[in-house]
Formats: sequence, C-alpha cells, structure tokens
Amino acid sequence: MFLWQQFSGKRCSKDFKLLKDSFPKSFYVRHLNKLYMTSTQTQKSNLLPIIIMGAFYFIFGFATWLNGTLIPYLKIACELNDFQSYLVATAFYISYFVMALPSSWVLKKTGLKNGMMLGLFVMAVGALVFVPAANTRTYSIFLLGLFIIGTGLSLLQTAANPYVSILGPIDSAAKRISIMGICNKVAGTLAPLILGAIILSDADILTEQLKTMDAVSKVAKLNELASRVITPYTIMAIILVGLAMLVKFSGLPDIETESEREEETVSNKTSVFQFSNLTFGLIALFLYVGVEVISIDTLTNFGTSLGMPLSKAKYLPSYTLGAMTIGYIISILTIPKIVKQEVVLAVSAVLGVVLAFGAIATPGIAAIGFIALLGFANAVMWPAIFPLAIHATGKYLKTASALLIMCIVGGAILTPLYGGLAGVKEIGTQNAYCIMVPCYLYILWYAVAGHKVNVKA
Repeated sequence: MFLWQQFSGKRCSKDFKLLKDSFPKSFYVRHLNKLYMTSTQTQKSNLLPIIIMGAFYFIFGFATWLNGTLIPYLKIACELNDFQSYLVATAFYISYFVMALPSSWVLKKTGLKNGMMLGLFVMAVGALVFVPAANTRTYSIFLLGLFIIGTGLSLLQTAANPYVSILGPIDSAAKRISIMGICNKVAGTLAPLILGAIILSDADILTEQLKTMDAVSKVAKLNELASRVITPYTIMAIILVGLAMLVKFSGLPDIETESEREEETVSNKTSVFQFSNLTFGLIALFLYVGVEVISIDTLTNFGTSLGMPLSKAKYLPSYTLGAMTIGYIISILTIPKIVKQEVVLAVSAVLGVVLAFGAIATPGIAAIGFIALLGFANAVMWPAIFPLAIHATGKYLKTASALLIMCIVGGAILTPLYGGLAGVKEIGTQNAYCIMVPCYLYILWYAVAGHKVNVKA
C-alpha cells in the first residue's frame, strides 16, 4: 500500500494518473510491491558477499603490510644490507606479476568462489613455509614463503576486485572498494603493531648486544630471533584455512559468469589491449602500487636513518596506513554523491606531488610526517583506478582484472629502486623519495584525460 500511496499522490505525473485509471488498484499494489520487495531482497542479498569480501580484504591487508615489519626484522635476523632487505617486497609483489594471468585461467575453471577458497589455502601453505625458514634462518626460504603468500593473494585479488566492482553500479564502484579498503588498511594498521610487538619487542637492546657477542653466542641469539615468527605465522595459516572453509559453506554466489554474458554483446573489441582506459590504467596502477609500498615499507628504515630508535620506528608504517584509512572513510562519504571518483583521483595525485616534495625538502620528523600523510593521498587511488580501467571491458573482464593485478609488481620494482637510490651517498634515504613525483604526475594525467582516450580497434 505504501508504494501505491506514493504513486497516487500529488507528485505523481498526469501521464501516470491516466495510465493508472486504466487498471485496477489491486494490479498496481501487487506489482509495485513486488518490485519494491525485489529491490529490497537484492540489497539484502549483497550484504553477505560484502561482509565476506570485507574479511578477504582484511586478510589482504594483514598479510601484505606485515612486510614493513619483516624488512627490518629479517635485516637483523639474516644479517642483510638495505638492498637485500628490500627483496622482501620484491619476492612478495613479483608473485602478482608471475601468477596473475595463471590466476585468471584458474578462475575460469573454478569460478570466483572456489578460486578464492583455493587462494586462501595457498596463502596458508606460504605461511607454513616460514616454519622451516625460521628453523634454518635461511633468507631464501623466507622469500619463497612470501612468494607463495603473494601467489595466494594474487588469486584472491584477481577474483575479489572485479567481484566488488560489479556488485553494483560502476559509478559507485570506488565507494564499495573504499569500504573494502578500510578493512584492508585497518588490518594493515594492526599488522605492524602486532607483529612488531612479537618479533621486535627488544630490537634496540638486541642490536647493541649483537655488536659485542662472540660468534657462537651471536648465532644462538639470531636463531632465537628467527624463531619468533613461527607462532604468528602458524596461527595465520590456521585462520586462513578456517576462512577457506567458511567460504565453502557460506553460500557466496558466483556472479561473474552472468555479468560477462551480459557484457559480451556490448564490446566489439578483438583484444583486451584495445581498451585504452585499461592500457593506460595498467601503467597508473603499476606506479600507484610502487609509491604506496615505498611510503609504507621504507618508513621504518628511514626513521632509523634519522636516528630514531628501532623500538619506535617499527611502528611508523601504521601511521601511513592510518592516514589511508581516513582517506577511505572520506571517499565513502563523498563518492559518487558529492564528487566523481576520477576527480578525487586527480586531487589525490596533486596532493601526492605536494607531499612528496614536502618529504624531500623538510628535515627530520616533518619529513616522516609528510611520508605518512601520503597514505591519505594514496587511499582513493586503487578504488578509483581499478573500476576506471575495467570499465566496459565486457567479456575481457577476467583478463583485464588479471593484468591489473599483475601491475602490483610495481611494489617489487620501485621499492628496491628506491633502496638503490637511497644507498647512493650523494642522494641518501630522504632525497630518494623524489622517485615518487613522476609517478603521481602520470596518475594525475590518467585521472584527467588518460581514462577517456578512445583507441579504436
């Protein structure tokens, strides 16, 4: 009756009043209420997938942003230099490049639900590899474990990002991904706090002790330090397996097949690379991931290079991730009701340029603050770039998603490149942040014009 009253009120158009007079009242009550109930049920049916996807993004964040703590930890435990320690990021993010297209093939065979469940199991295997790595204190095995975890995440994200994007209208996709981003970055904020408290609780004292120990005592102490990751990563493996079983029995629907079938008739392209918004978006996402990882994973080492104790510097990545969380909240409140996602992307890129220059030009704690604030500038970039890049890709949706996931390799390439620049005496750890400026400038171009360029087949 509610909808009948709305349609029969004063705001109802004359055309509708003429039409409604041609049919009995019961006809409209029955069909309009059916329409209303269908809309309500659709909203409710999306709630469970969104909750489950939120849990996935929490796992993404927790597993990903442990690297900021692992870098200084493994630097001590495995006796590494700066460049070697940043191979943590390389091993983790290179897996996205290597495994994204195979992940797309797997998803075509398994569907989204089974593919995401498989990804969780693969991540659990990678977490368990940390046990023999710690027992032998072998850096290469640690890197192998990180690569396997990244492989599982590649499979998960290849499925999860388009899934979230197509849960509703494309113009609000950034809003939905921002909600996922909050789950991701809350986990990322907690990750260095929790892992740092477990494995680097006495980092400053330990570092001083190692300088005066004899060879035998030093080896024993380093072995004890390495063993500290066994318990947290074993617990992580158990949680991942539990979440995989939850997915199996959750009733999470596979929605990509129907969406692809609907979109297949829209596109007349013969290659995924004929979508210019995707092609330019691949570069934008590559650069974005690079600057995001640099702003988080290098901050602990940058803090210690300024004389900050490791006991305090180990928590610095949480500040960047906290700033990202605030950025996500603001984007949820403003996109797309107040401002379009491409406009927010452009503003964020400009802010990135300003903050990067601030990090280079200011001394001490102020520079750390500018780098941490980059988290706020970076927050909306993934949520905006991803849907802009996959828009209208139709039957190429899975392949487009896989290619975009491959671009996470930006974290594997740009982070060690920063480390190489930081190791040059004439440049140093602070001036090396200049690498971020051209990255933000390209993202600005993509936001303003790049995603609109039309390349015909």
